[in-house]
Amino acid sequence: MTDTNSHQDRDFTPALPLLWSYDLIVAGFTRESRWRSALLRQLDPHPSDVIADFGCGTATLLSLVGAGSSARLIGIDPDPAILPRARRKLAGAGVAAELRQGYLRDAATILAGSGVNKIVSSLVFHQVPLAEKRAGLAAIFAALPPRGELHVADYGLQRTRLMRCLFRSVQQIDGYEDTQPNADGVLPVLMREAGFAVVKETMLIPTPSGSISLYRAARM
Repeated sequence: MTDTNSHQDRDFTPALPLLWSYDLIVAGFTRESRWRSALLRQLDPHPSDVIADFGCGTATLLSLVGAGSSARLIGIDPDPAILPRARRKLAGAGVAAELRQGYLRDAATILAGSGVNKIVSSLVFHQVPLAEKRAGLAAIFAALPPRGELHVADYGLQRTRLMRCLFRSVQQIDGYEDTQPNADGVLPVLMREAGFAVVKETMLIPTPSGSISLYRAARM
């Protein structure tokens, strides 16, 4: 892990200092119920799936996936402080998932031999530097088998003046340098650069903190 004492020294943005408030803030400012339910439908988990959630945070998405499917679940997050909360949430929901600490760029190593065929990530890519976005997508591509799928929900291209203004609240927290490439629409470009042959923005959701896009990418 890198030193997390300053934003300049770390290569990810950790969860809010008061972890108990994290889920409430995400729910209130991102229209979470709408984009999470849409992401779950898009992910379309099956019993035979092995699904990895990168940047799993407090395991909200893993809990939803596990509640409606017997797919094998793996949660990965770089922040060791948030994993105990994730374990408690999963236990409370009666959902089995393996939790691992790790970075996006290490996806191929972390998931080696796991049989993963679907990778999902939500509200992660806007929080990391451009180099980490690029390295993370390349590693995810390498971790997936042919016909493997990547599903992302994150702040994407901010198409209107209102959404750009609202997104400034996110930038004030997570930093302009890391977040602006997302606002400029870089994610689908980086997905194609990583090797994904099929990349599609499937949904656009306006929120009080800017617009959130859902993306689906497939490895051929």
